[in-house]
Amino acid sequence: MRVLHVIPSVAERSGGPAMAIVPLCRALREAGTDVLLVTTNEGLTEHDTKRLADYKGVPARFFPVQLGASFKYSRPLAAWLKNNAPEFDVVHVHAVFNHASIAAANACRNAAVPYVVRPLGTLDPWSMKQKPVRKRVFWFVSGRKMLERSAAVHYTADAEKEATESFLRLNHGRVIPLGVEANEAAPSNDLAQWFPALASQRYVLFLSRLDPKKGLDVLIESFISLVRRPEFGAWRLVIAGDGPREYVTALREKAANSHRIVFTGWVDGEQKEALLRHASLLALPSRQENFGFCVLEAMARGVPVLLSPQVNLAREIEAADAGWIVERDELTAGLAAALADESLRVRRGKAAHVFAQGYSWKKTAADLIDLYEEVRCSSRSRH
Repeated sequence: MRVLHVIPSVAERSGGPAMAIVPLCRALREAGTDVLLVTTNEGLTEHDTKRLADYKGVPARFFPVQLGASFKYSRPLAAWLKNNAPEFDVVHVHAVFNHASIAAANACRNAAVPYVVRPLGTLDPWSMKQKPVRKRVFWFVSGRKMLERSAAVHYTADAEKEATESFLRLNHGRVIPLGVEANEAAPSNDLAQWFPALASQRYVLFLSRLDPKKGLDVLIESFISLVRRPEFGAWRLVIAGDGPREYVTALREKAANSHRIVFTGWVDGEQKEALLRHASLLALPSRQENFGFCVLEAMARGVPVLLSPQVNLAREIEAADAGWIVERDELTAGLAAALADESLRVRRGKAAHVFAQGYSWKKTAADLIDLYEEVRCSSRSRH
C-alpha cells in the first residue's frame, strides 16, 4: 500500500506535529507500508533539505514556500500534488489551516483518492476562537469541505474527538494516539556536561514551543511565589524551547525577579535527553493542548507531569495516577503539592513510565494501517 503524508512543515521548532511525523512515517515503513512525506522548506536550512530523496530515514519531497510563514503557500507543491496524488492508495493530511492541506484535499477529491485529515487540535473550540474571523472565513470557504469529504478524521485523544465533533458536528473520527521513543541507553551523568549549573539541582522542566497558549506566564508567576518560601528555595525552573522574539523577551522580563529560572533556548538530541532524564517534574499548564508530545516523552523516562485539564491526555493521566492535573488558577497550590512530596513524585513517576509504555509507534502504525485499509476498501466500493 502506498501512502502519501502531507504536512506544512517538518521544522521541529514549529512544535509537536513536526517532531512526531518522522517517527510516525518510520514506523509505517517498518510495518511494510510504502511511505512518501511531502512538505515545504519552511523553517529548514538548505542543509536540512539538500537530500531531497530522504529526510531522517523517510523518503521525502520538499517544496519552496512562496507566501506566508503561517499559510505557507506553495504553487510547486500544489502542482506536484495534482499530478501525483493518483499514484497513492491513501493520502494522510496533517493540519487544516494552510495551503498544503487545501491543495492535498483538492487533489485527492479530483483524483478520487481517499484522504485522512489529522487536524492537530486546530478544530478544538478554544483554537477556533483564536483569530476567529480568519478561521471562520477559511472554514466556510475550504475547511468544512475538506473535513466533511475526508474518508476519516484522525484524532490523537478522546478529548479532542469529543470536543471537535460536538462543536463542528462531524461524525467520522477515529482516535489513534501518537507513540513515543525513549533512549534506554542514554548515559545518566550527561547533565553536568551540557548544563553544569543544573548538576545536583532539583528542577521543574518546561519543554515545548514558547507560545502564549502554553500557560508559561502563569507557571513563572507560580514558581516565583513558591521559591520565596524556604522549603522551596532550592528548586529551579528550566524553560527549554524557543518562540517569537517579543514573547520570549516578555517571558524573560517576567522571570527577571528570580535567579532560579533558567532559559536554555531550543534543545534537541543529547541536550534534550539530559534535561528530560534528570527532571523531577514536567509542567505544561496549557490553555489548549491537542496531545502534548513532550508529556509522553517525559513520562517514558519516568518523570511525573503537572498539567492543566486542557491538555487532552489529562483525563487518562489522572486516572493512571501518573501526575497532577490542576487548573491554572490553582497552579501555585498544585505545584507546591508536587514539589513538597518526593515519595509521591517517585511513585507517580513510576506510574508515568508504565503509562507511556501503552503509547508505542509500532501500535500507532498498526492502527493507522487498519484505518488506511478500511478507507481504501470503502473508496473502491464506491467507484
